[in-house]
Amino acid sequence: MEIELAFSGWSGVFVLALYGFLMLAVGVYAFLRNRGMRESLDEYYLGGRGLGVMVLFFTFFATQYSGNTVIGYPPTTYRMGYQYLVSVPFFIMIIMVYLFFAPRLYALGRRFSLLTPVDWIEMRFRSKRISILAAILMLYGLGNYMLEQFVAIGQGVSGLTGGTIPYQVGVVFFIIIMVAYSWLGGMRSVAWTDTIQGLALLFGVFTLLIGSLYYFGGFSAAAEQMQLSSPEKLNPPDGQGLTRWFSLLLLVGIGAAIYPHAVQRIFSAKSEHALKRSFIRMAYMPFLTAGVVFMVGIIGISAFPGLSTAESEQLVGMMANALANQNTFFYWAMVLLFGGVIAAIVSTADSVLLTFSSIVSNDLYGRYIRPDASEHQKVLAGKLVGLVAVAVLIVIAWYPPATLYQIFVLKFELLIQTAPALVLGLYWTRLNSQSVFAGMLAGAVFAGVLTFMGYRPLGIYSGLWGLLLNVGICVGGTLLSSADASAQRHARSVIALSN
Repeated sequence: MEIELAFSGWSGVFVLALYGFLMLAVGVYAFLRNRGMRESLDEYYLGGRGLGVMVLFFTFFATQYSGNTVIGYPPTTYRMGYQYLVSVPFFIMIIMVYLFFAPRLYALGRRFSLLTPVDWIEMRFRSKRISILAAILMLYGLGNYMLEQFVAIGQGVSGLTGGTIPYQVGVVFFIIIMVAYSWLGGMRSVAWTDTIQGLALLFGVFTLLIGSLYYFGGFSAAAEQMQLSSPEKLNPPDGQGLTRWFSLLLLVGIGAAIYPHAVQRIFSAKSEHALKRSFIRMAYMPFLTAGVVFMVGIIGISAFPGLSTAESEQLVGMMANALANQNTFFYWAMVLLFGGVIAAIVSTADSVLLTFSSIVSNDLYGRYIRPDASEHQKVLAGKLVGLVAVAVLIVIAWYPPATLYQIFVLKFELLIQTAPALVLGLYWTRLNSQSVFAGMLAGAVFAGVLTFMGYRPLGIYSGLWGLLLNVGICVGGTLLSSADASAQRHARSVIALSN
């Protein structure tokens, strides 16, 4: 089916420039409003610990529902069919994991002025090797996540402009915008742009679903197409598929909840009340976001049958352009979706870059390399290392090595190995630091080996096998030889919120 592309030439360039200018304006506003506090680590990385309910909700929303959700999930649904319905409950799983540890971690973060998740791990265990290993694993996960967003930026721009703006040009243009306003305004710029893109994205995604139902024939047409060409997409998962479902639920539920940039949003909350109210709002979003883009992917099977894997990666752009050609309302609705998708991707990438820089500046440079550095020097060091990381990832993203879904899963395999130290340390005073380090290292090595070998025993993701080994060593080692009396007294003094 040949489509006359609605977003092309100067029209696409205008939309890109408009959203880029808006995000830059937010960065300039945040810079001017807080110029007296911009050298503070708390202000730059946590927004002064003053994010209210709505801003906190939208910045959590942008963290969980990134460009991967809107650009990557419909193509995966297109290829897998109804078996990818698992994409909805694993977002519910993330909220459940948040509620298990986030309120307690917030209280400790407020009490001890914690800046990063590594800050908590260092304070809890007082172990240089645990802190450095956790920082390395988190930086790996963040770098992987940034790569995912850079690929999504290029695919989003290329798909939604019909190739008028090439993939590589889209990547470079918006990364420059992102670095500029993040450098200027820090967390406040990130949080405010998250709010703007969240509103635009929600409106655009729902309009895309409504238009797709009306113009592409809905679910009955998709079912007929699947029955003719790929009936396996209509079938429920078999035993192996169910195993993969549940392992993905655990991997994503735990891994996404302990995203370092998600943990920083916990520390950024104005109050525990604001944090909990933002989580209440987040509980509805799996149905309103992941559920909606899942339906878009199903409808895409009948709208554009027979796409290859590479072609299906631009499914959302193809559907948006087709709808934009129908009438003026859908044209402008898809313009808003177009901008919202790109802004969502960039806003997620800037969150990751900010946290990446904070771990470098606070947990590595400020703690071990130059402990006497001023806050200005720490922030500057984080910014400069962040720029280097962005440059390296641009080179990798220039010709992306895998589909978005593959990149998405890969980052959790090692990041999830920090969960025992981060979460168990909140509750278990006897936890032995030697066991924590040994478990984290063994789990990371085991998961990494399985990942690079492409081996999943019993169909379970390698990150979960690594986590099982990790927890086994942590718990088993502690039961055999718990922390000494001094370490337990320190743990009680840290964890006791009543003090």
